[in-house]
Amino acid sequence: MAELNVLGGPLEPCGTDPMTGFYRDGCCSTGPQDIGRHTICAVVTAEFLEHQRSIGNDLSTPMPQYRFPGLEPGDRWCVTAANWLRAYQDGYASPVVLACTHERTLDVVPIEALRENAVDVPDDLGDL
Repeated sequence: MAELNVLGGPLEPCGTDPMTGFYRDGCCSTGPQDIGRHTICAVVTAEFLEHQRSIGNDLSTPMPQYRFPGLEPGDRWCVTAANWLRAYQDGYASPVVLACTHERTLDVVPIEALRENAVDVPDDLGDL
């Protein structure tokens, strides 16, 4: 069965430069091994990266042992729903690509918060 995005359509790839996703397949897919639920396709900003560092989630420093290159502003990356929600609540949410954000995100983050920070436009504008 195909994985779905938060809009109900097929989950689209988030990014391959750098290669993202819990499974490093370019998609914000999730499964039983993904305890953190890396399901939100975020376009990271300097403010978001600094916020993440301040809560103990350093996304800027490379960690080759995890195939993690370290992020720069503008990179697209599958971030955890809980950490994105915390950044949102603290006023540092990064933009979100809805078509690339896994539907399981909605177990943690309200769709309204995602839409408020969306950087893509769905085909059906009636959903906005």
